[in-house]
Amino acid sequence: MKKLFLIIGAPGSGKTTDASIIAQNNGAIVHYSTGDMLREEVASGSALGCEIEGYISKGALVPLDIIVNTIVTAINNAPVDTVLIDGYPRSTEQMTAFDVLVAKEENIELASVIEVRVSEQVARERILGRRAEAAPGQERSDDSEEVFNDRMKIYTDPLAEIQAFYTQKNLLKVISGERTLEEVVADMEAFITSKP
Repeated sequence: MKKLFLIIGAPGSGKTTDASIIAQNNGAIVHYSTGDMLREEVASGSALGCEIEGYISKGALVPLDIIVNTIVTAINNAPVDTVLIDGYPRSTEQMTAFDVLVAKEENIELASVIEVRVSEQVARERILGRRAEAAPGQERSDDSEEVFNDRMKIYTDPLAEIQAFYTQKNLLKVISGERTLEEVVADMEAFITSKP
C-alpha cells in the first residue's frame, strides 16, 4: 500500500525544497513534482507518454485525466511506499478528479494534504526580495511583481474550497512555513513519519 502526501503552498512557501530534503533524508520516502512525473512518463516512451508529448510539443495544456493518470502511475511505480507530491492539486477540478481516481485505487491511500502556510506578505518578500537587494539606482521591474500576483491568485482562488474539502475528510495538516527551513522540514518530516 502506497502512502501519499500531497503538499500545497503559495509560491515562495518552500514546499518543493521541504519535500526534496525530506526525501533525501529518508530512503523510504520519494518526492515528485507534477512536472517531473509528466517528463518521466514522456521519457519512458509509453503510450501515455507519447500522448503527453503530443500536447506538450504543441504548447497545449495536458488534459486533466492524463495528469491524474500520470500521477497514479508514478505513485504505483514508486520504488518506496511513501510518496510526496508537491504543487497538486492546483484547482478544484484537479482535486475532484484525483479524489475519484484514488478512491478506485486499492494500492494508494491519501494519508494527508499538507499546506505549507505563509502569509502573502512573506511569499511576496521571498519571491521579490532578491530584487529589493539590487544596487540603488537600478530600475526595479514590476514584471516579476505581476507574475507573482498572477501565481498567487492562481493559488489562492481555489484554496478555500480545497481546504474545506480536505478538512471535511480530516486530511488537511497546516504547517507554518514562516520559520527556518530546518524547523519547517523537521515539523513536516515528524508528521509524515508519524503516519502509520
